[in-house]
Amino acid sequence: MSHPRKDIDALIHSPVRFSLLAALCNLEDVDFRFLADLLEVSDSTLSQTLTVLADAGLVEVRKEAVGRRTRTWVGITDAGREAFARHLATLQAIVESGSATPTAPASDRKQPKDAPA
Repeated sequence: MSHPRKDIDALIHSPVRFSLLAALCNLEDVDFRFLADLLEVSDSTLSQTLTVLADAGLVEVRKEAVGRRTRTWVGITDAGREAFARHLATLQAIVESGSATPTAPASDRKQPKDAPA
């Protein structure tokens, strides 16, 4: 059996990308400015992050003319929701793997600090 860490999606695992997808899973289409403020990142960092995720098909970015300005709206795609859910399941599997019964002989295992010697 392979360790679940091998199933981590490196594209999503970046803290900014992970935070962005988590936010989008809980929100409808979101304004670029709102996202930048929510994630506490620069416009440049958010723009680069959105480009990577949009190229992978995980988010959709659309521009809308509002008066003389253009507003950028961001939403998560179905593929993005599915990828994020898989990533969360992988993280949970990693947590659970830490509580699995070890296969090493008892003499090779380190005893917990609070266990009697």
